[in-house]
Amino acid sequence: MNLKQLKNQLSEEYGYRIELHAHTSPASGCSDITPREMAEIYHALGYDGIVITNHFQYKEDRDKQEYIEHFLEDYEETKRIAEPLGLRVYLGAEIRFTENRNDYLIYGVERKMLEEIYDLLPKGIEYFRKSYAMPKSLFVQAHPMRDKMESVDPALLDGVEAYNLHPGHNSRVGRVAVWCRKNHIPLMLAGSDF
Repeated sequence: MNLKQLKNQLSEEYGYRIELHAHTSPASGCSDITPREMAEIYHALGYDGIVITNHFQYKEDRDKQEYIEHFLEDYEETKRIAEPLGLRVYLGAEIRFTENRNDYLIYGVERKMLEEIYDLLPKGIEYFRKSYAMPKSLFVQAHPMRDKMESVDPALLDGVEAYNLHPGHNSRVGRVAVWCRKNHIPLMLAGSDF
């Protein structure tokens, strides 16, 4: 199959182009992209949607409500700019528990959930997954084979970001794909970490 045939097949089988891992500034310190730039870039590329997955992390001396407001501002601004362009914007979060440097993507997040999740971040992934129900959300480990990431029990995951395109990190996507198959991970996602 040549490249053109492959692109046609992918377009037929996957009718929507949605970015599943994107960060905006100033909500995520790793991003220099404003909500306006995010909307304009993905609109120009012909995408149907973006999931804003800004970093969401616990800090002991932080005012939780102010932090959540700050976290949501970029999402709301991106949505306000993108939706008139025909680009859907979804709220996600890239969370990190205090026990290690692993990152997890949550798709299907709301403000109330963020308030509850924030207080659970110091308790670790195992406690979180066993005590906090998210029946309408997906819980996915982001870039699990990057440097300083630790293995996690696959039973705690709904899926894995198997293909992460961040140019500044070696996400070892081949090793992730093998690990996912070996551990029968039902959902493998791709995101740019833009």
